[in-house]
Amino acid sequence: MNPIRSQALAAPGIGHAFFTREGGVSAGVYASLNGGVGSSDAPAAVAENRARMAAALGLAPERLLVPYQVHSPDVVTVAQPWGERPRCDGIVTATPGLALGVTGADCGMVLFADAGARVIGAAHAGWKGARDGVVEATVSAMVALGASAERIIAVLGPCIAQASYEVGPEFVEGFAADPEAPRFFGPSRNAGRAMFDLHGYIGLRAKRAGVGDFVDLGLDTYADEARFFSYRRKTHRGEPDYGRLVSAIALL
Repeated sequence: MNPIRSQALAAPGIGHAFFTREGGVSAGVYASLNGGVGSSDAPAAVAENRARMAAALGLAPERLLVPYQVHSPDVVTVAQPWGERPRCDGIVTATPGLALGVTGADCGMVLFADAGARVIGAAHAGWKGARDGVVEATVSAMVALGASAERIIAVLGPCIAQASYEVGPEFVEGFAADPEAPRFFGPSRNAGRAMFDLHGYIGLRAKRAGVGDFVDLGLDTYADEARFFSYRRKTHRGEPDYGRLVSAIALL
């Protein structure tokens, strides 16, 4: 296991990891560190993979909290391990001993921290969640716990890049209400289609949220098959399923 870490989130009492697909026990299209309980992978393999992720953060498996993601702007504040997973796409906490995780396989995974206030957050920001405000909602929920927006550092992990993300006209029309969105759509080689810069758009939403610093690790899930799962790559190849990456941040 060789997770990716950002120096921007390095602070005493805070751990984090953008886990790759390496270092787990899953096989086939899920090889090997699949963290997706929603996949058709063997549940025991996914549980072992998540246990390894929790251990990499210095915590027991039940302390790694990953919600049931629904591509929404909804955020939940947590103070203890949960039973049934909440349906949301952002989670925040000020409680030590918890790790907050989100999954992705092309969607943006954003980790947040205000080290001074000891408040952390994680958001799953696909195109729909980003458009509908999950980044801003996560920052607002952190501020409600005592964080300061201008002290929050937000880091975007592995995410499909513009060069890999062709979309149709109905997708572009879905952003018509955002006057700044057009600059994130570039030309495609195919008539009537466009290339969407999800990385850049998430950065815009982080700026609107007022975070003190936004860092994009610049990693393309589609192009880097050795390290990352990709839903779009799976679709283009006609594969039966795909694994999910996990990105997590912990308050220790």
